Amino acid sequence: MVDDDTDPVESRRHVLITGAGGQLGRALVEAFAADDVTALTRADWDVADPPPAELPRPDVVLHAAAWTDVDGAEADPQGAAAVNVGGTAHAAALGAPVVYFSSDYVFDGRKRTPYVESDGPGPVSVYGRTKLHGEGAAGDGAWIVRSSWLFGATGHNFLRTMLRLGAERDEVSVVDDQLGCPTYVGHLADATRELLGREPGIWHVAAAGECTWKEFAEAIFEEAGISCGVRAITTAELGRPAPRPAYSVLRSERADAIELPHWRDGLRACLARLAP
Repeated sequence: MVDDDTDPVESRRHVLITGAGGQLGRALVEAFAADDVTALTRADWDVADPPPAELPRPDVVLHAAAWTDVDGAEADPQGAAAVNVGGTAHAAALGAPVVYFSSDYVFDGRKRTPYVESDGPGPVSVYGRTKLHGEGAAGDGAWIVRSSWLFGATGHNFLRTMLRLGAERDEVSVVDDQLGCPTYVGHLADATRELLGREPGIWHVAAAGECTWKEFAEAIFEEAGISCGVRAITTAELGRPAPRPAYSVLRSERADAIELPHWRDGLRACLARLAP
């Protein structure tokens, strides 16, 4: 008889998820449930600070923690940079490959055809600049995942805001001169699992299709069965502090691109999660 010292239990990948209390972080925790997951909320680790000394080195870091207040970043650029740039450097300091979730706001929005990975960035807001600098802070060997207009069943996002306002009002006013790809965090989290089998680098991973915020609002009300009118307004009329790209549709030029379902399919999947 030959002795076999091999452990019969297959070793599971140790995945550390930052920002686990946010909408994307929660989706990632669910998508990676088969792995050995360390899920850290802001209460566990504010990434603006160095990582806790007791954290074991993971096999991969899914860095979902971020400053996402686009307008707030204009008023507090140092605070936004501390999280989006410094926080990413802290995540990279754990010594494992990082998946960094970036944004369509790294582009200026002047194109009228989809942005691909080789397009040069040109952020027009403080938030966009911090997300771009965060890409650099993620380190060599990182996966840079640019996505857009994220929404989910939890957290603060456009879909949940529209559901609340639609139940309270007969009409809402929504911007109709910004075009993008609303992306369901559940689909993005599933795609992240697939991405780890691909080479590191910049990846554009956003929902198929495109729409304006007004069209997204109309679809939300239609799919949710809410009777609420939607009045089109311009970005200038809305008067937000931070400029937004007018066009930020993301597509991938990679031969092995990861394709997500249409944004409307993501909307239906999300609403199904919210159904009682």
